[in-house]
Amino acid sequence: QVQVVESGGGSVQPGGSLRLSCTSSGSIFSNYAMGWYRQAPGKQRELVAHITSGAKLTNYADSVKGRFTISRDDRKNTVYLQMNSLRAEDTAVYYCVALRGSLAYWGQGTQVTVSS
Repeated sequence: QVQVVESGGGSVQPGGSLRLSCTSSGSIFSNYAMGWYRQAPGKQRELVAHITSGAKLTNYADSVKGRFTISRDDRKNTVYLQMNSLRAEDTAVYYCVALRGSLAYWGQGTQVTVSS
């Protein structure tokens, strides 16, 4: 059973930065593509960023391009989401997901609040 655990959320002022971490265990981490999604109150869960196995490709939601960076360290079984220039509209619960074929393993989420 693959377990996914997020950390690093919190409260920050507009323009600030946070780095989210997601650690996976229970399988070979490097075999999985990894993604970050978010869900704001009253809204659907949306893709924020995605990174393929081997970190060959990344893609981002238009709303975060140029501000967020996804990366992975397979030696540490960890994927990161560096979030800069945060805006109020980035407030949401952020979820990490490990993906392989039709399999998807989700974490419990971490809250990010951007407010002055």
